[in-house]
Amino acid sequence: MTEIPVLETKRLVLRGPEPQDYPDFKATFASYRSRFMGGPLNPYETWMLYAAEIGHWEIRGFGMWMVHLRDSDETVGMAGGWFPAKWPEREIAWIIWPDKAGMGFALEATHRVRAHFYDSQGWDGAVSYIDPKNLDSIRLAERLGATKDPEAASIDGSDAVYRHPEPQALRGTQLAHGIDMEIANFQNPLFKPKGWAID
Repeated sequence: MTEIPVLETKRLVLRGPEPQDYPDFKATFASYRSRFMGGPLNPYETWMLYAAEIGHWEIRGFGMWMVHLRDSDETVGMAGGWFPAKWPEREIAWIIWPDKAGMGFALEATHRVRAHFYDSQGWDGAVSYIDPKNLDSIRLAERLGATKDPEAASIDGSDAVYRHPEPQALRGTQLAHGIDMEIANFQNPLFKPKGWAID
């Protein structure tokens, strides 16, 4: 069995998917929230996808973490790496449960997992495959420094490919500092985001 590392941030603890996490996953992928990730799915499809989430760790040695709140252990979504068969490149992906959006959890978790892949697993880059209509995820990718790569191979021709900065473009840079500052705002209990909720 692959030993899945536990990652931590100020607000979050990221652990591998476990059976008790399935109900939240099922509810999200059966909802309109999953429309940009192949959903909504029926009960059989959600079960198969969750099994794939667990199996991906065994096959690839990396995968998606369940994102838990440090204070309550409640799950709020998933973030991590995804590279199933026929994917052109390794992907960094995320999804936040519908009632937990707009609190910066996706930004905080995805920034942490990308650092892990770069620093601990030796990745030299990654992409995110995003439905062009998924404006929230596009904004999040751009806040992480990813840029649209029109020359990159897509999954099926209908997705946009956002390429993440290489490790050397992040370490100690203004971009990395800006991401850290935005995350720090969300971590401040007095901070109240204004305008449209984004992850």
